Amino acid sequence: MAHSQTTTVDTDTLMSFVFRAVDEVGAALNCALVVMGDRLGYYRTMAETGPLTPDELARSTGTAEPYAREWLNAQAAGAFVTYEPADGTYGLPPEHVVALTDETSPAFLPGFFQIAHGTVRDADRVLAVAPDGDGVGWHDHNTDVHDGCERFFRPGYNAHLVAEWLPAVDGLVDRLTAGASVADIGCGHGASTVLMAQAFPASRFTGSDYHRASIDTARQRAADAGVAERVSFEVAAATSFGGSGYDLVTTFDALHDMGDPVGAATRVREALREDGVWLLVEPAAGDRVEDNLNPVGRAYYGFSTLLCTPASLSQPVGAALGTQAGPARIRDVTLAAGFRTFRLAASTPFNNVFEVRP
Repeated sequence: MAHSQTTTVDTDTLMSFVFRAVDEVGAALNCALVVMGDRLGYYRTMAETGPLTPDELARSTGTAEPYAREWLNAQAAGAFVTYEPADGTYGLPPEHVVALTDETSPAFLPGFFQIAHGTVRDADRVLAVAPDGDGVGWHDHNTDVHDGCERFFRPGYNAHLVAEWLPAVDGLVDRLTAGASVADIGCGHGASTVLMAQAFPASRFTGSDYHRASIDTARQRAADAGVAERVSFEVAAATSFGGSGYDLVTTFDALHDMGDPVGAATRVREALREDGVWLLVEPAAGDRVEDNLNPVGRAYYGFSTLLCTPASLSQPVGAALGTQAGPARIRDVTLAAGFRTFRLAASTPFNNVFEVRP
């Protein structure tokens, strides 16, 4: 027989949660506001001109003053910009200039907001399939998801891939410098592939992704960077990409999205030379839920629910590793595919970098 239990509600605790929820709503709306500021040139104009009024921002960007005014007030309330009541001007602190306008900085944030904005816009699709456990493919999402993904990850790759991650694997830089054969699996728009090709002109690179539109973009990126002669791209699933005898296979922030990660790892094992290396980069995560209950983990669990897990469930097998799979589960995938060596080679606040060998 069930026993009823009287629960005492602390009014202060309740209201504290209510006001925290208000802040959450403001943060949700701010995803669109940051995309707006990025796309309309508000942040760049403020970085270039210094403090200005809403009318000055509107005139400088060719937008209507009411939008500039309300956007500035929302940004000031969220401490993204500063406000000076004495003259009614709004400014962008120098640190925020870097984070909101410098696409070469690893601290650049608009891509992160863009992919979040695009993900939330498609949430209805996930809500519709969640009861049956069906998925929503990467290709089914709007372009803010695809473009935002590249813009978020590319600055981190620029900062860490060549300078830190590749050197963390013993002998790998020498091998690439001398000339190696490299496959970049799940390459998306090709940011990682092109970056490696620019750094190691004696090596040859093949990028693959199942999403044809991303491969089209990757080919253009390679041409624009002047490396198209040494880089090729193919539309292929991770379980069936072409080629063999690779010295290096790389997978950047993609394994957890795959329906059949063990199948993909098995194909990598087949494609590698016996002395080859798989550089496997995944979102930063610990093995236990409690390890990931922090701001980065919160964002990644959100993306996992609305983007990455649905992508996996849309594919054969549908393993649904989740964005916060953690090193132990990733290691299990590699062991199941026949790899014997697995170690954490490097890490950042956003990524774990694993060295995997046959």
